Amino acid sequence: MEYVIIALKLIVGLSLLNVWLVQPKKETPWRGGDAKTLADEFKVYGLSTWMFYFVGTLKVGFAIFLLVSIWYPSVEHFPAVSLAVLLLGSIIMHFRINDPLKKSFPAALFFVLCMLIHFL
Repeated sequence: MEYVIIALKLIVGLSLLNVWLVQPKKETPWRGGDAKTLADEFKVYGLSTWMFYFVGTLKVGFAIFLLVSIWYPSVEHFPAVSLAVLLLGSIIMHFRINDPLKKSFPAALFFVLCMLIHFL
């Protein structure tokens, strides 16, 4: 089971770092509304630029913390639950603007993976 948890941490942590650090300006089919970039997505949700940087900092920080927990498993619960809360917020934002269900799939998937990390 330990290797499954490590794999989940790698999937969630590296994926979130990819979204926020590598591809924030890349157009993807998962962006909310008609947003082309991650910053545009926050505007579509009616959120400020300040909120974009705040949420981004939290997600990057918790993703790194989750990866660090591979070597220090006793701290895995805090970043897993914190990311789950942020991802739940992402899902809610997609619903708020009436996005098609498929657009919230990545956030929902990573939410479930964070919950698995927490409860397994």
